Amino acid sequence: MSTFSKLLAFDAIFIFLACILYVLFGQITVRKLRKNPKTKDALGIEYSSGWDIINVAQALAMPRSWSRKLEKSPLSYLYANSDLLFENTTKFDQVLAAVFYWLLTISGLSAALLLLLNALGLLD
Repeated sequence: MSTFSKLLAFDAIFIFLACILYVLFGQITVRKLRKNPKTKDALGIEYSSGWDIINVAQALAMPRSWSRKLEKSPLSYLYANSDLLFENTTKFDQVLAAVFYWLLTISGLSAALLLLLNALGLLD
């Protein structure tokens, strides 16, 4: 088994865990936020079905200063309102969001990097 295959299999495990956390976070946290009249319009734009789950996770996982900077930009309608989300979520929701978002981001980027390195012939 080549190095590429081993690394890709290892990354696939993390992508699978991110998929499970996506469903859990959507059912536990985002469903509650969609039903709340104060927060249902503050979840950011939904490009496709379920994109608001990623928006909410991003708003809860990123440093507050970064979120505030995004919310003040001309494209602020794309992002979820982090201040309102922090007021209406528990610490468990925030930790779940951070674990899900960073696992999704890192595993996706590492899979793309592995494919690029393999295409360039840098992995055996």
